[in-house]
Amino acid sequence: MWSELTKAIANINIPADWIGIRVVKETSSHCYFRDALPQSNGKSSTMGAMLEVMVNGCIGYAATNHLELASLQSAAEKAYKQALAASEWWIHPFQAATERPKVVGEYISPFLEPLDALSTAEINDLLVRTCHTLKVSEQIVQTTASATTTERETWFASSNGSQVYQKFISLRQHYGAIAQEGAIVQHRTNNGWEANCYQGGMELFKRDDTWQRVQHIGEQAVELLTAQECPNTRTNLVLAPDQMMLQIHESVGHPLEIDRILGDERNYAGGSFVNKSDFGVLIYGSPLMNITFDPTISGEFASYGFDDTGAVATREYLIKEGVLMRGLGSLESQKRAGVPGVACARACSWNRPAIDRMANLNLEPGKASFEEIIAGIEHGVYMESNRSWSIDDRRYKFQFGCEYAKLIENGKLTKTLRNPNYRATTPEFWHSLIKVGNSSSWEMYGTPYCGKGEPNQAIWVGHGSPVCVFANVEVFGGGT
Repeated sequence: MWSELTKAIANINIPADWIGIRVVKETSSHCYFRDALPQSNGKSSTMGAMLEVMVNGCIGYAATNHLELASLQSAAEKAYKQALAASEWWIHPFQAATERPKVVGEYISPFLEPLDALSTAEINDLLVRTCHTLKVSEQIVQTTASATTTERETWFASSNGSQVYQKFISLRQHYGAIAQEGAIVQHRTNNGWEANCYQGGMELFKRDDTWQRVQHIGEQAVELLTAQECPNTRTNLVLAPDQMMLQIHESVGHPLEIDRILGDERNYAGGSFVNKSDFGVLIYGSPLMNITFDPTISGEFASYGFDDTGAVATREYLIKEGVLMRGLGSLESQKRAGVPGVACARACSWNRPAIDRMANLNLEPGKASFEEIIAGIEHGVYMESNRSWSIDDRRYKFQFGCEYAKLIENGKLTKTLRNPNYRATTPEFWHSLIKVGNSSSWEMYGTPYCGKGEPNQAIWVGHGSPVCVFANVEVFGGGT
């Protein structure tokens, strides 16, 4: 591939200041079962190139799914005309030396077994067994199980000598059960909708506790049918890592995207309550709040060595001891805003330009074990697994619901609660963080469905967190 890209860049005939080509090749397989019956078995492949052209401080884009020189030349000409036309009204002049520096390297996802270590028939057999194991009683009225494998390769080359190769190998798994008793219906899944997303191979299918976990999910769905409604009160709220994933994503990740802060996303994804002047001074949360951008963690869903413009990915504190330090902004956004950012220019495929996106966004662990956290609470509610979310377009006011909860009384988990929800504002909530679990309670999850951009881009993100305690939070039930 490198010889073809190097030749193409040398022969593309346009008077540009800089040219970049990003080629993406992706193959995915998806299997989905409902009530142990096949709903879909499919495989998809895509390959193409995105051309970036810098002219007079502006960048133009054009994509093609043909990689011969004539098609790349045609796409480069379109990108050149776009950049040239825009240069009359540029809002900031870019330079290749700072926004597109030369970089050479590679990244390959860690894995033990290749994705073809299990055949489609063997995967289907496992999904059928999952559905059967979930059906712990006749009160289980629906079971679902799915698996998606993806292999993605990217090549990035530029006229100033960049050569970056990355290969991502990933597996997404999901299963859940719906239980019903009369008018009461409860849904329980494995950590929320498709939260088990990781980089790795078929070894991820072979965890020792898989079948105990599957049965436990089915049993909890039935358990929720006779559980009492979550009380309406203000109390200590304990969130499991699978719900912290959603909390971090919505109330930290999105509001810190610099392009949103600059106003680029207001027409679609919204803006942010954070301002450019807040970086370095805003007390975002309590001193226990330490959020890192970390694409270097082995196996986390959005790990990578370089972003899609070639910027080297490094671990950085976005929030340290409660103070806002950096934004989620690419080299372009950093230059425009004058705000420190990270290597986060990412695109969902070859036919989309890279924009500011979160990747692995994690809450660093504290010192308390899960048992110590629960033992120190006289009254509270413990919640797991996101079920619903609602947050305004500035990422300020939110209301989230979970699948499963337990009442905490005198330092012990007691009654099961159904339809648990909580609401707050982002600053109020993170300032109420009073305890953070240690590394023994730290877990990482992910999602393939973070949407943003016009045209829309659904991208992979990962989030890791320990169990956390928030004081004096409004919790409430959702049933009748």
